[in-house]
Amino acid sequence: MKNNFIKSLGFLSLLALTTFACSSKYAGYDKTANGLYYKIIKGSKDTVKPKMGDWVSLQMKWQYKDSVMFDSRKNQGGTPIRFQLPASDFKGDIYEGLKLLSAGDSAVFLINADSLFKKTFRQPSRPKFVDTNSVITFYLKLLTVDNPQTLIKKEQADLAKYIKDKNITTQPTTSGIYFLESLAGNGIKIDTGTWVSVHFKVSLIDGKQLFSSYDKGEPITFEYGKRFDTPGVEEAIHMMKKGGKATVIVPSKLAFGEAGRGAVVPPFSTMIYELEIVNVQTKADHEKTLSEEKKKADEKLKKNKTDEAANLSKYLKEKNITAKPTASGIYYIEKVKGTGAKAAAGKTVAILIIPSTMGYGERDMGTIPPYSTLVFDVELLDVKNPQPATPKK
Repeated sequence: MKNNFIKSLGFLSLLALTTFACSSKYAGYDKTANGLYYKIIKGSKDTVKPKMGDWVSLQMKWQYKDSVMFDSRKNQGGTPIRFQLPASDFKGDIYEGLKLLSAGDSAVFLINADSLFKKTFRQPSRPKFVDTNSVITFYLKLLTVDNPQTLIKKEQADLAKYIKDKNITTQPTTSGIYFLESLAGNGIKIDTGTWVSVHFKVSLIDGKQLFSSYDKGEPITFEYGKRFDTPGVEEAIHMMKKGGKATVIVPSKLAFGEAGRGAVVPPFSTMIYELEIVNVQTKADHEKTLSEEKKKADEKLKKNKTDEAANLSKYLKEKNITAKPTASGIYYIEKVKGTGAKAAAGKTVAILIIPSTMGYGERDMGTIPPYSTLVFDVELLDVKNPQPATPKK
């Protein structure tokens, strides 16, 4: 009797869904009981559908009428969007749509614009250019569906294989990191308040490198005790001294956890760090170093300011420039006379010499040091007169 009731209930539910699907006001779209209009294109034979808490990755484009508002293939350089599927924000939302798909499926969803902006995008209201009771069209391709427990088991299996393949016999610390020291350092202990300069490379367990301070040309300096990177690598640095080198294997629970880091670090990823401690200073020594560096920088700045006038004078003499500066201080040396009135089309070639007072001043622009006189070779190619504004009626 109970089985017959369940079968009847299933039949009635199927009938209700069929009724909703057939009553779609958008041609070619099916409709769920919650009012979500959709089209699904099967892309695989997979039948597993995501549920709340699963991790999904997808490509997504959404548009209002003919205007594309977002396209992950363009806005994210093709990098898929990855997130943990939350509870629905409202009936007929995009998350309900995702639960209809399996990995490999593509779909089109029509989402109520008012609800989308207010409840999913958390905006005070929909944009003014979006009509009330209109729909936003979402184009999705679901790439992967991962259950958190499956990801945890995969991480454990990958870590075990890595340990075996690398013939690592060192036991993990109490917290779970593997600290493999290749060169012992010496000097003061790294502890809260000390300043550390460290070179490091970080990779996923599959060998994909994510960052290297060696590529930047200088180590990273930070105050130990304040958040630097992951808890796992900070624990390892605490175990090292100046000159020391180590490889550190950091499981996800001491790295980026179940959230990962955007599209770069997937959820439940073990991280591999190569560390080299370049320098360790007490807080007092670090402040002394900063003071000395500032003093040198100030002296260099003062010298640049003093030298600018002499360098400019030397340049003018070597180039046989006799022109006088304008009232603002720039030098304008016209080499080829153009035709027409001022700022008219022609081939006017000139040299502009701009002292730092009219340039970047004391700012350090990287390739342009503070108090630098700038020299421009200028050629006026064309001048277009702006069209007069159309008077308002």
